[in-house]
Amino acid sequence: AFFASFTGASGITILALGGLLLPVLLANGYSKQRAVGLLTATGSIGLLFPPSLAVILYAVVAKVPIPDLFLASLIPGFLMVAAVAALGSWFGAKGNARTTAFSPSEALASVWHAKWDLLLPVVILVGIFGGLTTLIEAAAISVVYTIFVAAIIHKDLNIWQDLPAVLVRCSALVGGVFVILSCAMGLTSYMVDVELPVRAADWVAAHIDSRVLFLLALNVFLLLIGCLMDIYSAIAVAVPLILPISQAFGINPVHLGVIFLINLELGYLTPPVGMNLFLASYRFDVPLVTVSKAALPYLMVLAVVLILVSYFPEILLGVDYPD
Repeated sequence: AFFASFTGASGITILALGGLLLPVLLANGYSKQRAVGLLTATGSIGLLFPPSLAVILYAVVAKVPIPDLFLASLIPGFLMVAAVAALGSWFGAKGNARTTAFSPSEALASVWHAKWDLLLPVVILVGIFGGLTTLIEAAAISVVYTIFVAAIIHKDLNIWQDLPAVLVRCSALVGGVFVILSCAMGLTSYMVDVELPVRAADWVAAHIDSRVLFLLALNVFLLLIGCLMDIYSAIAVAVPLILPISQAFGINPVHLGVIFLINLELGYLTPPVGMNLFLASYRFDVPLVTVSKAALPYLMVLAVVLILVSYFPEILLGVDYPD
């Protein structure tokens, strides 16, 4: 969740951390299906936390204060993390995963050993938010920094013997991701051309007059949008359409923003076309059907959180509704 919050992309979380965390889960007794399901689900649950670009972009498009949206997103974000963590722990206990007592001294020793690795997000964030680098320059600097730490400090990577093979594998991985993203962007462009979001918004405005039914229809609509469009395109296309309709039903724009972002996170996990399912299948070399089945329990518990957020806005910080 932390990694997804500052990268602003859930698929990147699966690609970057999946290869590191999958062996850890397997070594501790998780079945591969349970481990893949957990890692696929956790790739998308950090987009509500600062400094998530998705929250900032929604706030700009919807013309709501960015701090207010981040504040309102805190409790739903923590609820999503807690729900996924609880279900993952239950699956681990049910599968007799190996557990060890927590040792503060061991944790501190591990943090100290990984101090150079943990500085990577600091380097990226200081570069971007300090105005020192662009996003592309920050990505290039992170690659150079990672190679330096692996080859010079940890000496786990031989520049002459290992680096060429690493670059080839990374190129193949990035190429496969571009194929998936190009298909998703093509579908997004088609939906915009045929004005599908506009038609759906017009239908809702013409046939629904209940706030409860509107929230239900809104969640279904946004879940479909999240399956078929990337989150940034969906914000740019769908937010201007649904914002006036939601205000007609008395829904606070900040509340709508939290609902919108959660739905798009769930859309990444919704079979059969959720983008994270494809990325996880490609990253873990597991059939798409297997990934979908593994992620389905997490999708269900996250849907419960979505329902709570939709119909009980009292849990959102800073969002007031008149009695």
